Amino acid sequence: MVRPPPLGELPPSYTPPSAAPQILAVSLKAPLWLRAYFQGLLFSLGCRIQRHCGKVLFLGLLAFGALALGLRVAIIETDLEQLWVEVDSRVSQELHYTKEKLGEEAAYTSQMLIQTARQEGENILTSEALGLHLQAALTASKVQVSLYGKSWDLNKICYKSGVPIIENGMIERMIEKLFPCVILTPLDCFWEGAKLQGGSAYLPGRPDIQWTNLDPQQLLEELGPFASLESFRELLDKAQVGQAYVGRPCLDPDDQHCPPSAPNHHSRQAPNVAQELSGGCHGFSHKFMHWQEELLLGGVARDLQGQLLKAEALQSTFLLMSPRQLYEHFRGDYQTHDIGWSEEQASTVLQAWQRRFVQLAQEALPANASQQIYAFSSTTLDDILQAFSEVSTSRVVGGYLLMLAYACVTMLRWDCAQSQGAVGLAGVLLVALAVASGLGLCALLGITFNAATTQVLPFLALGIGVDDIFLLAHAFIKAPPDTPLQERMGECLRRTGTSVTLTSINNMVAFFMAALVPIPALRAFSLQAAIVVGCNFAAVMLVFPAVLSLDLCRRHSRRLDVLCCFSSPCSARVIQILPQELEDRTVPVGIAHLTTTVQAFAHCEASSQHVVTILPPQTHLVSPPSDPLGSELYSPGGSTRDLLGQEGARQKAACESLLCTHWNLAHFARYQFAPLLLQTQAKALVLVFFGALLGLSLYGATLVQDGLALTDVVPRGTKEHAFLSAQLRYFSLYEVALVTQGGFDYTHSQRALFDLHQRFSSLKAVLPPPATQAPRTWLHYYRNWLQGIQAAFDQDWASGRITHHSYRNGSEDGALAYKLLIQTGNTQEPLDFSQLTTRKLVDKEGLIPPELFYMGLTVWVSSDPLGLAASQANFYPPPPEWLHDKYDTTGENLRIPAAQPLEFAQFPFLLHGLQKTADFVEAIEGARAACTEAGQAGVRAYPSGSPFLFWEQYLGLRRCFLLAVCILLVCTFLVCALLLLHPWTAGLIVLVLAMMTMELFGIMGFLGIKLSAIPVVILVASIGIGVEFTVHVALGFLTTQGSRNLRAAQALEHTFAPVTDGAVSTLLGLLMLAGSNFDFIIRYFFMILTVLTLLGLLHGLVLLPVLLSILGPPPQVVQTYEESSQVPSSAAPQGGGLRWGMSSNLPQHFARVTTSMTVALHPPPLPGAYVYPASDEPTWSPAANNSTGSGSRGLGPASE
Repeated sequence: MVRPPPLGELPPSYTPPSAAPQILAVSLKAPLWLRAYFQGLLFSLGCRIQRHCGKVLFLGLLAFGALALGLRVAIIETDLEQLWVEVDSRVSQELHYTKEKLGEEAAYTSQMLIQTARQEGENILTSEALGLHLQAALTASKVQVSLYGKSWDLNKICYKSGVPIIENGMIERMIEKLFPCVILTPLDCFWEGAKLQGGSAYLPGRPDIQWTNLDPQQLLEELGPFASLESFRELLDKAQVGQAYVGRPCLDPDDQHCPPSAPNHHSRQAPNVAQELSGGCHGFSHKFMHWQEELLLGGVARDLQGQLLKAEALQSTFLLMSPRQLYEHFRGDYQTHDIGWSEEQASTVLQAWQRRFVQLAQEALPANASQQIYAFSSTTLDDILQAFSEVSTSRVVGGYLLMLAYACVTMLRWDCAQSQGAVGLAGVLLVALAVASGLGLCALLGITFNAATTQVLPFLALGIGVDDIFLLAHAFIKAPPDTPLQERMGECLRRTGTSVTLTSINNMVAFFMAALVPIPALRAFSLQAAIVVGCNFAAVMLVFPAVLSLDLCRRHSRRLDVLCCFSSPCSARVIQILPQELEDRTVPVGIAHLTTTVQAFAHCEASSQHVVTILPPQTHLVSPPSDPLGSELYSPGGSTRDLLGQEGARQKAACESLLCTHWNLAHFARYQFAPLLLQTQAKALVLVFFGALLGLSLYGATLVQDGLALTDVVPRGTKEHAFLSAQLRYFSLYEVALVTQGGFDYTHSQRALFDLHQRFSSLKAVLPPPATQAPRTWLHYYRNWLQGIQAAFDQDWASGRITHHSYRNGSEDGALAYKLLIQTGNTQEPLDFSQLTTRKLVDKEGLIPPELFYMGLTVWVSSDPLGLAASQANFYPPPPEWLHDKYDTTGENLRIPAAQPLEFAQFPFLLHGLQKTADFVEAIEGARAACTEAGQAGVRAYPSGSPFLFWEQYLGLRRCFLLAVCILLVCTFLVCALLLLHPWTAGLIVLVLAMMTMELFGIMGFLGIKLSAIPVVILVASIGIGVEFTVHVALGFLTTQGSRNLRAAQALEHTFAPVTDGAVSTLLGLLMLAGSNFDFIIRYFFMILTVLTLLGLLHGLVLLPVLLSILGPPPQVVQTYEESSQVPSSAAPQGGGLRWGMSSNLPQHFARVTTSMTVALHPPPLPGAYVYPASDEPTWSPAANNSTGSGSRGLGPASE
């Protein structure tokens, strides 16, 4: 074993003899010195931990336990916007602007019912099918929940659009009770749609007034003699309410309540459902409540003339108030004054009602019905996300118990002196504590948790953390027996600390680089993973050595493994090997090993940049070991395994194990795997195989599509998944809005606003309105309303009902136009009656005069609530309230306050036909281009809606992915080059990592996994995880000597077992993900990470050794031999020339290195080993004593 020595340790008086047989170790001075210095620090750390192992363990557990308490303040984020909207992107800035102007919540929430036939493809446009839809919708609409001592039904909590303000108190109270909820349903084409409206009113002498029996025209005629309802009549006429529902056909004309005014009441004929539903349906207002066909019917088929023939799905949508609206609606109301009404209570009421709605709707139809109902609400989605984010205690406990069992069984040995079952148990528990402490630290730092944190990170971190536990335990048990007891931990860290440090740093860098993905959920996951890896690193390097040191005390005290309270008869057996001398330079029969203990002196020649190491050996013979190779070219010399094998020929100990127990992974790597892999034919097959795999992966990469649908997240086989699948198939519609901001003059930009609307409406994905319907935007509604009151004024002026000085005899609309026409906008002279005949409210070009724009906006908002509600303008600042009184005599009502300049308004649109991510991207790019063109005309606008919130990330996702991967590969190269001190080796590692990432990406294409932010994070992190499988082999190759084949074989033997154990531990950690209820976890985490682990294992233990055996760098220490006739000796040789002495006088510039070397006299041929002819005299050549290949440098024959 070669230990990096402290320089200047040797005596200054030594002069190297000129004729001594020398082995010259030629190397670069700086890299070896730096590594020796770093390993010296690790050695010192390990020794100190061993001396104070109890204190270190106590303090470490205390610190990690304290950090784990931070989990008590962890916050789990389930808000989709907070999880998936890109940080600091234009979408997040636009969302912030929207919330700043309108508040946090949307205007309403949607509850949906979708009905399909059980037999796929069956026509659903029949009276029977609609009757079943009515049954389900009616059951859902009658839902009531009791909370806070009150009963809450649909009529109390539904969203009502544009409730008018009426001066007549009786009519106002009746309207308040009767005003219908907004329900978008195909039943509105029929009288049965009225059954979903639950409001009712009472008038003396009449039965209860409900929408099923309400004829507004008849009611106004009956009430006309008792109240002045002219303004209300005009409001209903403008809204084209007509007879409301009683004038529509009955689905079941035999229903006893079917009104006589229904078109098919007398004929008793069932309506033509397809004809009635063609073009959509209307609410109670034909003008403002038109439900387009695409909102109601799915899977539509038409004939050649475009007539509707069939449909495969029906949809009804119930709109509820938001929690804020519900709170404001009942604040101060007598119904809630005694319960301490709050917004939280309003939210609880809505959630309870929605859950009950979904439950009853899904149970509304019998199991044997020909139709099936799917129900969904916004609360359902919240519940799914909440369940998705909850920690599965059973899976976490099961995964950690499985890992405990594997670690214990893997590290148990028949020989108690080598058994480390308790160490395995303690290591897994320590990693579990480190994971908990890392997550606790994240909580203390304010990093919110999400589904990826709770569902994936505990298992992934466990698998990665246990890898280093196996590596340290493997190296600790394989330490040379001549290592002083107090230096065993220092020796272990010196040999493995470099690898552990390198892999941990790369993992942390990988996850920190993955945090470049600007999705909050994945940025939090990446930061948490990096912090957890850092805590694992601290636990492995600081606390776990204390566990190993305590286990060493157990072994030294002859205690059983795991059951350490009991003594063992063989756990601490020491085998004494006495040196023997060779007489006449002959080798006794049966002697296969020559063990040589030497003092090596490293001398830096002044004439060159080389280090010369002189190795004068002392030799003695040992009995043949059980190892058939009989060489230390592959195994660490002087290990406990070899010592026990030496005594096997002399005595049968009670603890001697069976033959099968000698087999282990290192044995397999040495005798079967490495000799087979490093043959020329095998190398060719490996290169061809991985080349073909890379080629297939490049093809698979072309199959990878972008996207992550909600159906991928919701568990398959659930009712929620069935609803989302049906919705995606039949009703792929998205409500979006075109938002106009402040910062420009609306009054002079009307033409640009109309042009913007036209450009946006022409997009392929925008659902066009029916040809008979005007565009549904506030600017069109506002202009059309002004044109309507202008026409009424012109008619009243022509008939003389309105004059310069009076408007009281005119119509309501004429009076409104009169007041607007005389406005000047001048605070000094606000009114000018001469303008009545010289100006128009809308000019010939269809534009509103700028000086009238904001005053007219005030009047429109106050006078046309249904039009305002239908436009969904959401003005900010909201225009002031202004009540029109035609009979006001004071003149104050003539002055109209102007609305403040608009800072927020929106045009609503519907997007349809969006099935694939490419469709979303195309729509987003078109919308952004329209806004850019409008910006050139001075209009500041942006699109808003779920497609822009959640799909705009795909515009730059691949670019972000490539950038992160390239930066990480460069960082990995720099880290490896810095710690390995060899750019060539770092380059090969980066090449293999790049191949792994490319192949993983291609396999995703074959598995049908779409590219979203989640796979991007795993792909980026795969580079850091892949370092776990490659760096140990590369470092083992770099620090051994001999031919490339020989060094690759040595590296394989020493790293095969810990790398394989680490891979298996990672797979066991991931195995618990396979039991998740969410198919999303299985596909996007378990499958990808499992493929990544298998690829890492193949590339690290198959491809990389082959590449190193072909393209590997030369060893950092190259041995040369110089024959000499003199032997430096302080004592004369006895009995032959094989016993060499050692000078006691060493120069000051020499360093002392002690190593134990074994030379095979008759080993089997190995890859790269030089085979001497049988007739030649055996030549003693030093072999590398490199027990782990990860932290030490050995010396071996230079056969290259």
